[in-house]
Amino acid sequence: MPTQPNTSRRVFLWVAASSASVAGVGYLWEKTHDAHFPHGPPLAVSIGALPEGKLLVVEWASRPVWVLRRSPQDLANLALHEATLTDPHSERSLQPPTCRNRNRAIRPDVFVAIGLCTHQGCAPALEIGKGFVCPCHASSYDLAGRVFNGGPALANLVIPAHHFSDENSLVVGEA
Repeated sequence: MPTQPNTSRRVFLWVAASSASVAGVGYLWEKTHDAHFPHGPPLAVSIGALPEGKLLVVEWASRPVWVLRRSPQDLANLALHEATLTDPHSERSLQPPTCRNRNRAIRPDVFVAIGLCTHQGCAPALEIGKGFVCPCHASSYDLAGRVFNGGPALANLVIPAHHFSDENSLVVGEA
C-alpha cells in the first residue's frame, strides 16, 4: 500500500527556504545600498590649513573620506588622460549633481571622495601628482577619482554629499 506524502513537511520546508531567501536578499540589498549610498550625521571639516598636494582623511558614516587640495597643474593634467578612463565624464558614477564635471568637485581645487576602492572596498593610496592606486588588486584612479581602464574596478570613486559653509570649512553628509 503506497504511503501518503507528508504535505505539512513539504510546506514547512518551502516556507523555511523562502524565508531564508527573502532574508538573504534583504541583507544583501542593505549592505549594497549602504556601501553605495553612505549616510550619517553632517561632519564639519576645517580645510583652511590644507596645503596643495596634501590629503586629509576624516571618518564619516564609518568610512574614510578624503579631502585633497589640488594644484592648478593637477587640474590641468585631468584632461590629458581621459581616453584611458572607464567613465571619463562620470555618467555612471555616484556623485552629487554639483560634482558631475571633469574635476568631480564643487570647487576645482578641493576634491572630496569616499576613500574606498569601488572594486572590493580596499583603501587606495595617494601617489602625489599621479592619482590613487589600490594595493589589493591594482585599480588606479586619477586625482578626480575617475578609474583607469585595465583594473578590476569599473566605477569611479563615490563622492558623498557635501558643501562649503565658508572658504575654509567643508560639511560632509549634507548637500
